[in-house]
Amino acid sequence: MTATATLDKAKILEILQKKIEGELQAIIRSATLAHQEATHEESKAEDQYDTRGLEASYLAGAQAQRATELQQLLVTLKYLPLHAFKSADAIAASALVLLETGESSLYYWLITGAGGLSVVWEGLKIQMISPSSPMGEELIGRKAGDAFEMQGKGGVREYEILEVF
Repeated sequence: MTATATLDKAKILEILQKKIEGELQAIIRSATLAHQEATHEESKAEDQYDTRGLEASYLAGAQAQRATELQQLLVTLKYLPLHAFKSADAIAASALVLLETGESSLYYWLITGAGGLSVVWEGLKIQMISPSSPMGEELIGRKAGDAFEMQGKGGVREYEILEVF
């Protein structure tokens, strides 16, 4: 049994949820402050070119939208099926995948809505990707042992799928 065979998706998911909850609390605090600034008496326009209040209201609106997105993501994660994939299984949404590039090992977890987030568990960095992202689209349907190439910033890079969890 390899060290990676003991990946605990439930613990990793818990770390991800806590990270999102922390971000959500920070966004809510910022949105509250921006709303207070937008509606504060001192934010009233002094002339037609004074846009402090308008800018603060746009910021508050954008932060409220982000808070809603994070709340929806938390609900999605609460009900995320933690399917235990086997090496012979085709990669699908909720698969956690170990890739080898020749230079490094990379862990990707295909979770709708969580693309771009990452967590560290037991010293391993695990990057969340959307199944509809370019990497997600390359992975869907493949199995452990498959290899593929992707164009990146530094040119074409080859990946090998070592394990699927």
